[in-house]
Amino acid sequence: MAFQSVWYFTNLPEDIVDIIERDVAVNFDSQMQDSKLYGDALNQDKRNSQNAWIPTTHWVGGFLWHYIQRANRENFLYDLRCIDGESMQYTRYSEGQYYTWHSDAGLTECYKPITVGNRVEGLGQDFVNENVEMVRKLSFAMQLSDPDDYEGGNVQLIDEGGKNYIVPRQRGTIVLFDSRTQHRVLKVTKGVRKSIVGWTVGPRWK
Repeated sequence: MAFQSVWYFTNLPEDIVDIIERDVAVNFDSQMQDSKLYGDALNQDKRNSQNAWIPTTHWVGGFLWHYIQRANRENFLYDLRCIDGESMQYTRYSEGQYYTWHSDAGLTECYKPITVGNRVEGLGQDFVNENVEMVRKLSFAMQLSDPDDYEGGNVQLIDEGGKNYIVPRQRGTIVLFDSRTQHRVLKVTKGVRKSIVGWTVGPRWK
């Protein structure tokens, strides 16, 4: 039976998680900016956080790709090609920050065919997009912060039955879920929550 979300308690030694957190902080803290929505819009009523972009050529990209492939092989069986934009978000939620209900993928972000009836003006563009368009299929997040370092900030998902559930907060945990899943980050009431998040893409659903 396949599940909408899975997570791995990587059981990494604390020293290793320290190295990951310290390395991304040293290299990317200075690049932190206000987070934008999918589509590059800034709306802090919906999403209030900061993030920087980590290229997948960074060594942590290979580490995360291992778990993406494992989760896909063991649960999802999706046609995946790469991490979206070949980059991942190093995300920080400070006190008072949050991300309201949203999904990482949906029809609104997909290409809309422009050929209607017997008209052929857009036939070439439709053909190209039909064969090369990539859509988000699997989202992932790695928990960098110790759960005792902050209060609130839980990641909440809605299952296919409409029930809410909270994913684990354990440091080093990697959570993976279908990108069409509704989810949110509850307001951080104390401290700072850090994570690395991203999305894997593949050909449009058939």
